[in-house]
Amino acid sequence: MTNNAFARCTRVLLTLALTGTLLSGCGYNEFQTKDEASKAAWGEVVNQYQRRADLIPNLVNTVKGYASHEKETLEAVTRARASATSVQVTPEVLNDPEAFKKFQAAQGELSGALSRLMVVAEKYPDLKADASFRDLQSQLEGTENRITVARQRYIVTVQDYNVQVRKFPTNLTAKMFGYEVKPSFTVENEKAISTAPAVNFGK
Repeated sequence: MTNNAFARCTRVLLTLALTGTLLSGCGYNEFQTKDEASKAAWGEVVNQYQRRADLIPNLVNTVKGYASHEKETLEAVTRARASATSVQVTPEVLNDPEAFKKFQAAQGELSGALSRLMVVAEKYPDLKADASFRDLQSQLEGTENRITVARQRYIVTVQDYNVQVRKFPTNLTAKMFGYEVKPSFTVENEKAISTAPAVNFGK
């Protein structure tokens, strides 16, 4: 290798090493880690909401067997489920406040519809005694708890990421590489989605 070639090779290696150090020092690698963590936390939120949506057809059919004339309530739950499952829940939603808001609204509507269904079910002692209904009730209660935990983890993870985006000097890296603040659950919607439907009929 000639001296010129060796010098060029050395300059390239030094440039790469310096670039790596600068990117690491300015938070670039932390952005990668926190971005992936927020996506993983979001995935768990979506997974638990899907678990809830999967329980609903069986729940509606069981209630229908005892209270078929409660047509309006049963249809409201079915519509709310259809609306909630039609919202795209890809990781890109995390970077789109409007899409995130739409997702929240759909889940809030479904929570409200489920609460109304449980109030209707309270009127039917035979339904409350049905083994299938009690099993579904237990699964729904567990799922609502999982949703609460997953949502809380997501909120904490996104808060950590958003601080990274906004603080100095990592905010410069964020601007340079297009990292933006991610939406979280809003105060106005939090009440609707954080209140699990009343599913305890044992009292």
